[in-house]
Amino acid sequence: MSLIHPTAIIDPSAVIADGVEIGPYSIIGPDVEIGSGTWIGPHVVIARLTTIGKGNKIYQFSSVGEDCQDKKYAGEPTRLIIGDNNVIREGCSLHRGTVQDNGITVIGNNNLLMTCVHIAHDCVIGDNTIIASDAAIAGHVKIDDWAIVGGASAIHQFCHIGAHAMCGGSTYVSKDIPAYLMVTGNPAQAHGMNVEGLKRRGFSSDSISDLRKAYKMVYRQGLRLETAIAEIESGDVSSELQVFVDSLKASTRGIVR
Repeated sequence: MSLIHPTAIIDPSAVIADGVEIGPYSIIGPDVEIGSGTWIGPHVVIARLTTIGKGNKIYQFSSVGEDCQDKKYAGEPTRLIIGDNNVIREGCSLHRGTVQDNGITVIGNNNLLMTCVHIAHDCVIGDNTIIASDAAIAGHVKIDDWAIVGGASAIHQFCHIGAHAMCGGSTYVSKDIPAYLMVTGNPAQAHGMNVEGLKRRGFSSDSISDLRKAYKMVYRQGLRLETAIAEIESGDVSSELQVFVDSLKASTRGIVR
């Protein structure tokens, strides 16, 4: 049984699973699907064409699934897909995709979006990320699993933030961040591997040592990126190290230096 406050407005086409709670004065628009166990606080707007999984918590004044802020958008039926067990705090804005990309904005599972985070059109957010208050994620950005974006950071369109990377607060990112890196500043600069984060997530000392060596090849030895990658690949490449190498190879905007 769903627990829907009598002041909430629910479009007849919305599909609300059992166990969903919707607070006072919230609005659920057309073609919205909400999975079981999700809690929608008061004064939340879920505009339209949005799929929300199970066990999410969406706090007051958030705007979810609204039309994007792209002047090329002409009302096409694009979507926002949100996975399971995410926490979306007060005042967040999450926009649907555009037909110029895949038409879908995706947010995975177990993410924490702190107050007033903006996720623009066509972004793809992985699992277990933390995006801190007032961070602005521009269109077409990809953020991989376990990454952390500091408060008041700004991420430029089409950037890619690799797995387990960490951006300090108020960082401006206009290039790709390889997996595992710590960056901060305006513009962002690399400051080593996210060693403490990797330890907390159970990475072995050998894996961390290998990643540190690879970082030095890329950032400390004055090598061209292609040469550094070849040097890394000439030795034994663990699965963890392969993630770093793959993130270097996948960069389309150049990497943060």
